[in-house]
Amino acid sequence: MTTATATKRSTGRFSTKKFLAENGALVGLVVLSLLLFIATPAFLTGQNILNIGIQASTVAILAFGSTFAIVAAGIDLSVGSVAALGAMASAWMFADAHLPGWLALIAGLATGLVVGAVNGMANAYGKLPSFIATLAMLSVARGLTLVISDGIPIKTPPIVSFLGGSIGPVPVPILVLILAALVASFILNRTVIGRSMYAVGGNAEAAELSGINVRRVRVIVFALSGLFAAVAGLLLAGRLDSAQPQAAVGYELDAIAAVVIGGASLMGGYGKISGTFIGALVLVVIRNGLNLLNVSSFWQQVVIGIVIALAVGFDVIRRKTRSS
Repeated sequence: MTTATATKRSTGRFSTKKFLAENGALVGLVVLSLLLFIATPAFLTGQNILNIGIQASTVAILAFGSTFAIVAAGIDLSVGSVAALGAMASAWMFADAHLPGWLALIAGLATGLVVGAVNGMANAYGKLPSFIATLAMLSVARGLTLVISDGIPIKTPPIVSFLGGSIGPVPVPILVLILAALVASFILNRTVIGRSMYAVGGNAEAAELSGINVRRVRVIVFALSGLFAAVAGLLLAGRLDSAQPQAAVGYELDAIAAVVIGGASLMGGYGKISGTFIGALVLVVIRNGLNLLNVSSFWQQVVIGIVIALAVGFDVIRRKTRSS
């Protein structure tokens, strides 16, 4: 009886520990929201919740693409620049090349897809580490954005501006965010390429031996990351009603932070879209709450940095829990 009771208690402790390890970001989001509500009742108003959803849309969609890369044991530092380039390409195609708005929108998405594929080929076939390949693309894509625009904002097509509007009381960015989350989750959990991402991230050599074309997977991973970055860039341009040459500067760090906070392992092989979504909400809620409390943006950067460091530390603990 004593042994059985002890085993039961031990199992209970392990379950609690496992729950916290798997759902730490969600618990943190709930606690953070409660603290901010206590500190400023304006936090949980309907309008502010919508603001959080709109602000989270760009970061979360960027982070969905980054999730693919991190699950496959890579990293994409170029998503912020690719987002800006995709939006700028769309605006330029409409304003200067005089393409129809819908075709300009497709051109912007295609730009992100192609640039992402170039990242993947540099990594898979050029043997460049993903860190180096995407760091180079960060500079190239931003430079191309400035060249195309001559450093001047370009007005977006009406269909892109629509992405920044609302359908009734519901902001379009939130609807696009939900759709992007469903698509990303389906890709990662319900397709062969999604399962291959986990296999490559877990052990690339074993994946190769099992018949997975690792090079092809890596190209697809980064192409998807570029595509999702372009979607995020078009959303941001729609909200601003123009493509800005300096749009999404530094957003790649927020995207990576959201993925890590959401529970993905930087070592690869583990990550969930739902976790990434929660991680993006954590970042946005922190910034939103600190703004409501009139905290300096300088201190906000300090807080975000601490949160990222804690998330990486938590990832180490989580991996030990899974292996035990």
